[in-house]
Amino acid sequence: MTTERRPANPVVGDVCAELFASLPRSDQRRKGELYVRGLLEAEGRKSVRNIAAHVGGRAAEQSLHHFVAASTWEWAPVRAALARYLEHTLRPRAWVVRPTVISKAGTESVGVAPRFVSGLGQVVNSQVALGAWAVGEEHGCPVNWRLALPGRWRESIRSRSPRIPESELAAHPLDCAVRVADQLQGWAGPPHRPVVLDLADADPVAVDRRLAGTPYICPVGEATRVRCADPALAGAYGRELTARRLLSTARTLCRPVTWPDPVTGRLRTTLVAGARVTLGEGTAPVLLLGEWTDPRERPRHYWISRLDRTPLPAQLRLARLTRTVDADFAGISLPVGLTDFSGRSYAGWHRHTTLASVAHAVRVLSGQAAGQRTACPA
Repeated sequence: MTTERRPANPVVGDVCAELFASLPRSDQRRKGELYVRGLLEAEGRKSVRNIAAHVGGRAAEQSLHHFVAASTWEWAPVRAALARYLEHTLRPRAWVVRPTVISKAGTESVGVAPRFVSGLGQVVNSQVALGAWAVGEEHGCPVNWRLALPGRWRESIRSRSPRIPESELAAHPLDCAVRVADQLQGWAGPPHRPVVLDLADADPVAVDRRLAGTPYICPVGEATRVRCADPALAGAYGRELTARRLLSTARTLCRPVTWPDPVTGRLRTTLVAGARVTLGEGTAPVLLLGEWTDPRERPRHYWISRLDRTPLPAQLRLARLTRTVDADFAGISLPVGLTDFSGRSYAGWHRHTTLASVAHAVRVLSGQAAGQRTACPA
């Protein structure tokens, strides 16, 4: 019994030729395209064995394993080429930086450690990867990645790969997030896109300090302490309050905003209001935003931003680009094997993730992303 292969995606060759031009050898460029085709077409988990079985049989397995885990090609130039390619094709509205928790059964995969995951409310044996995504009108694509590395992994990688810069081996998610965003912006060049930082547990003072000079928007908790710097809120002006308490005085200023929700495929209308606040002594004012589904209740979400010239409705739509990432991660990234790498190789993880990001881009740019999104929690 034979299995009928789907026709080869004609976009793969063009995209790979553009993005793998930095690879110094023709055999590396050929293997890069083979690997991407395997990520797009192989069934099941995208292990090297499954990819090799699909694109070249058992004879290709050792060759592709070496290409990913032990070869000499650098992943940063490929990511830089992807950033520039997406700048012209996807025309991103923003860079969305978000953490991805990758559960792992064992302890041997690079960067794995037991971590408390606030979104799940429990300790999970996992990797935490910070991804920077280029997000356009309908879809997003991951471009740049960092692993948040616990101490034992930093020491292990440093001893085995002393040429890796210390700045690459960050442990804290905020450090990783800032570095992937800065690097992506440098690759893509002007115009500078706003950064949508999806780090729910980040210290807002640290965020504002680390992203100085960068237009950004970042979620904060309702208990975040702020000082009202908005003369329009006369009763609260100059007082230190929680974000929830301050925005409760501003809800009469709410205005409706309609935005497309890629998770549900429907238009949603919510309410937004904002107030100028400071986050601490000597800090410049930022904008505190709140989003309501019912003005009689408390806001459901809170953000701080430095998007001074952007109207409130547009700021809310930018903040909601995280929903595009949620939908495309579930509908495109997971099927092309973004989280499927197993092994202790730090370079191998980065190369596999880079190639999976290229496969994701092929899906988006070839129009195959339509209809592939799967439902995520609202």
